[in-house]
Amino acid sequence: MEKRLLDNAEKKVLKSMFIRSHLTFLSFNMTKMEANGFTTTMQPAIEEVYKDDPEGKKEAYSRHQNFFNTHAVPFSFIAGLSYAMEKEHKEKNSVDGKTIESIKAALMGPTAGMFDSLFFNCLRIIAAGVAIGLCSQGNFLGVPIFILLYGVTQSVLKYFCVKFGYIYGTSFIDQVFSSGLMPALRKSASILGVMMVGAMTAGIVNVPLNWTIHMGQTSVVVADVLNSIFPGILSIILVLFLMSLIKKGRRPVQLIVGIFAIAFIGAFIGIF
Repeated sequence: MEKRLLDNAEKKVLKSMFIRSHLTFLSFNMTKMEANGFTTTMQPAIEEVYKDDPEGKKEAYSRHQNFFNTHAVPFSFIAGLSYAMEKEHKEKNSVDGKTIESIKAALMGPTAGMFDSLFFNCLRIIAAGVAIGLCSQGNFLGVPIFILLYGVTQSVLKYFCVKFGYIYGTSFIDQVFSSGLMPALRKSASILGVMMVGAMTAGIVNVPLNWTIHMGQTSVVVADVLNSIFPGILSIILVLFLMSLIKKGRRPVQLIVGIFAIAFIGAFIGIF
């Protein structure tokens, strides 16, 4: 895969994106998670690519405000790749907005699982073990060594990831188009993206129904009956119901307040 040489404007944009990528959890919330941080990271790229296209700029900002969540390091790689795709979308119109969204969604799950295991379950434990050993001996180097091993390494990798995502992302897109694989990539990315969102729905959304029906000496746990028919069916029903309300114009804040109210009442009468 051919490596693309960067001009001064691209270097400036990537440098700004790298700095902004440290705001991964900016305004983090359970509705969109890292979407605000990702949009902030993409701002220099969007402003540069769509500087003479106000409508395209609005669409790009709206596109990157969709739900997004992954580890902080591949976050930068996906941002760099999105920069490459936005540029292709604007200059050649070869990548549509839906494809950009689908590829982002498809990369969330695999990159999160890989880098969470590497950093949270491996590097963090090693760094903490070294730091705790030094601190227990009264050595002040324990804290800076932990920051160096666990924090600084992530920052360095983010710098390379955002550049690799853009440089090789553009070459990858060009190669896919020249080989005629783009329709297959678009379809597979869309399918994988839907699967990842569905899996995250089952893992994140939890409806702790605690309703037991007593009939004489027999009792029936409603949640167990429902899960035996379709595991996680209450979570899916809740998500689909909330989606229908959003399509009707309800705001996420209204839905959150409504969920709190229903949960409070349900817990009070013993349903949850």
